[in-house]
Amino acid sequence: MPLTLTWQEIALRLALSVAAGALIGLDRGEHGRPAGLRTTLLVCLAAAVAMLQANVLMPTVGKAADSFVVLDLMRLPLGILTGMGFIGAGAILRRDGLVLGVTTAATLWFVTVIGLCFGGGQISLGIAATALAVVIVTGLRWLDNHMKQDQHAILSMTTDRDKPTQEEIRGTVQKAGYQIKASSVAYTNQTQQRHLEFRLQWRAPKEEVDVPPFLRELSSDPSVLTAEWRIS
Repeated sequence: MPLTLTWQEIALRLALSVAAGALIGLDRGEHGRPAGLRTTLLVCLAAAVAMLQANVLMPTVGKAADSFVVLDLMRLPLGILTGMGFIGAGAILRRDGLVLGVTTAATLWFVTVIGLCFGGGQISLGIAATALAVVIVTGLRWLDNHMKQDQHAILSMTTDRDKPTQEEIRGTVQKAGYQIKASSVAYTNQTQQRHLEFRLQWRAPKEEVDVPPFLRELSSDPSVLTAEWRIS
């Protein structure tokens, strides 16, 4: 970083930080994700301003022979990254076995680093990082949505006491390409019914959340009173 800054250099660094934060935030905002346009823009701009402040303070680094004051300017960006770690941790949620917000936390952290690059004067590095971030956030979204991955669901059924048999249900489910990872059964003596629950797993793109066709086949059986499908 140069020891002295002109207002033109400050304006350039701030403008590039705003552009980088806006490019990344626009994509997330359009898809209804947390950490949208305003959040990413403010985070990137705050990091850039922090590095500009460190740059402005650089001529005061050091100490006189009769002074006990020492300025360690690198503590400022390190403190910024530490603070973003806490914000990122707060954005991550765990609910019903699902971990949400990891991409949001990573986006905020990465935008902070981009802001530090622009604020510190590493223009080429900041531009390259912004281009990579835009490619990852926008270009890889299609691949992420269409890539086959493990999916999980719970099939709950209320049936007559003895029909259909569990072997018949298992055969129908497995024939459709679903794996049964666990199952449970509960009998009700008063109504002569039973409640079955199956935990299923299969591989499919993340966007495919339709009710499987075999559920209609099972529901058409007169001995099946209710059939419920829940993505877990």
